[in-house]
Amino acid sequence: MQLPVVCAILGAVFVPVSWAILVEGAAAIVMVFENGVAANKVVVREMGLQQARKKKFKLDLAELHAVCEANYARLLRLFPDYENSNRRDFIIGTATVRMEVVERCRYTTIFRLNQQHSEARWLGSLCVEVRAYHDAGMLEVGMFQSHRRVAARYQYPNDKMFQQDEKSQQNRFLADWLEHCLQNGRSSVDLYASVTGA
Repeated sequence: MQLPVVCAILGAVFVPVSWAILVEGAAAIVMVFENGVAANKVVVREMGLQQARKKKFKLDLAELHAVCEANYARLLRLFPDYENSNRRDFIIGTATVRMEVVERCRYTTIFRLNQQHSEARWLGSLCVEVRAYHDAGMLEVGMFQSHRRVAARYQYPNDKMFQQDEKSQQNRFLADWLEHCLQNGRSSVDLYASVTGA
């Protein structure tokens, strides 16, 4: 059965087509005709049946471990004297970065990393709490901004709207941020003044 000619969107081009609807069980089949010849068949299902089958999310543990190990190495390059000092400050552009030791234990150390911009009302600030596992040589995000205890994976959708791989994303962000600090950070202490005593 053909219906009157309508305009359908195919890609980004408007093409005049005619169409017919056939109902088969829970699905409606839309036949698209061009110049009287069946050109395409589109199956439209009810909302419950329409959802595409997604692969079940699987955490890539090897990738997460590699990121955490690289982050540990980056942090040690930025704060090599963390065992003897509780704080390290440096500057990136107009932002001030502070790394603080929050807690020391035999095999772990918790650090709080803060970045405060001079234009904080526009850019906001960054606050990340990380845990360094010295025996494993890994650094993991424990708190990101105000989100504490982020799980390794989440069902999606969820009440807090976390992504399924929220923890992995936070650790990858930390990797990018630490690398940015290594490439662009500079000391907040004037070395000339501290050498001459002025």
